[in-house]
Amino acid sequence: MVLYYSEKVFTSATATSEKENDFIKWVDFTIPSTVLKLTATLDIDSHNNNEEIQYNWIELLAYLACIYGGNFNNFKSSDLDKIIENLKSGKTIEELTSNLTFYDYYLEAYSAVLSGFIGNYSIEVLDSNNSKVFQNQYGLKAFLPIAKNYYFTHYKDFGNSRSYGFKRTHLGNDLMGSIGTPIIAVESGIVEQLGWNQYGGWRIGIRSFDGKRYYYYAHLRKDHPYIEGLEKGDTVKAGDVIGYLGMTGYSIKENVNNINVAHLHFGMQLIFDESQVDSPNEIWIDVYEIIEFLKSNTSEVYLSNENTMDYSRKYDFMEPFLTE
Repeated sequence: MVLYYSEKVFTSATATSEKENDFIKWVDFTIPSTVLKLTATLDIDSHNNNEEIQYNWIELLAYLACIYGGNFNNFKSSDLDKIIENLKSGKTIEELTSNLTFYDYYLEAYSAVLSGFIGNYSIEVLDSNNSKVFQNQYGLKAFLPIAKNYYFTHYKDFGNSRSYGFKRTHLGNDLMGSIGTPIIAVESGIVEQLGWNQYGGWRIGIRSFDGKRYYYYAHLRKDHPYIEGLEKGDTVKAGDVIGYLGMTGYSIKENVNNINVAHLHFGMQLIFDESQVDSPNEIWIDVYEIIEFLKSNTSEVYLSNENTMDYSRKYDFMEPFLTE
């Protein structure tokens, strides 16, 4: 089961009520990081080289998902080569996918996961005089949630059993590291949640600007979990320092270290309809392969405030829809 809409039962319900419930109810995101890298490279290179045919990596992934029934264990590079050859020959993605029943499903699902990852942005670089200047770029604009040059390990733990409070499954990926490691905003967005949760300890919840992705960063550091001044409702930019890795949580009492191993719990929730927020119908995806993919884009940080011991990003970043 990779992706499906809820099964429609045609009764005497009104067309309006049918439309209101016509949204994706479940997504299994299983695309390997190797395939993400291949399709992302095709997309980025075709745009930066001003090629006649410019590829959209999400469309390519949705096409491949149709071929494999969502099972990317069957991936062959020759299948990707074939669609590229067809596009170069003049065929459109619409023509190539017109008879693929589930293409629209995969396209919408994968867009919800990945649409904030590649696009236009500006980032500071050093010029010939070693001065910082903004440079416009097209490429990967989502960042690894662990700052550059900080060590971490992780493994495939999505769906593992958890027992604190009640028996449940693990809906994220644990990134083991050192206490105090700067935590980075993967994508630009709005801080929706900030504070204590008995399961996640000190945590941050950030919603993407398109409303489709909710990023959850949990078990942050005791006493000083967040970057100084961060508040609910703030806008953060992809690559910003937002907090610090720790081991808080598993306690009704605030500011308690009850987690055995210091780590960041990182999760991504997909939202196709607001009825899925804070409900039994939440959609959380396995982000292990996304973490592997984002290892290629890390945010360098430095100690910016010796009084608070806070870190900041070294090179500023802007997106077209953001203002200072």
